[in-house]
Order: sequence, then structure tokens, then C-alpha cells
Amino acid sequence: MASTVDELSVEYSEDDQVLVKELDKKVLTKGAWATLMFRYQDWDAKKEEYGKEKFTIRRYQKRNGEYFQKSKFNISSQDQAQAIIDALQGWLKE
Repeated sequence: MASTVDELSVEYSEDDQVLVKELDKKVLTKGAWATLMFRYQDWDAKKEEYGKEKFTIRRYQKRNGEYFQKSKFNISSQDQAQAIIDALQGWLKE
């Protein structure tokens, strides 16, 4: 497990194959509760290539010096990501 926010990642490997490839991350909040947003791709074993970009927002709680994932929200498509952006931009203009 990670002891700092910078160590947190969604990248995941099995048998020397990266199954979830992290492309980028943004730290939204730090502290006892940390919120991070990741851009990533899943490995498609049938096609032997990475799929479309996906996004996830994850919340971590630090206990005993280590961060543990407490919740996540997966954004499954660019259309869904754009709808979230549009909603937030509309609310921020109010």
C-alpha cells in the first residue's frame, strides 16, 4: 500500500503484463482523506492492445501511515466525462 499520495496509482500488472495502464493522474485533495482522478486504459487480451481511455475518481483514507481506497467512481466513456464537465461548468457559472 502507499504511504504518500504520490505513490497512489491505478496501474495493475499480472505475469509481467500491464492490465491497467495509468496514463495520468491529478491530485484533487491531500491529507487524511485524499481524492485523485486517474486517466487509464485497460488491456484487451483478445485484441492484444489497450482499449479506449477511461477515467476514475478515487477516495483514499490514510490509516496507520498507509492509504486505503475507500470509494471509487468510474467514468466509462468520453461522452460521460464530457457530460460531467458540462454540468460542473454550468454550476460554476451560477
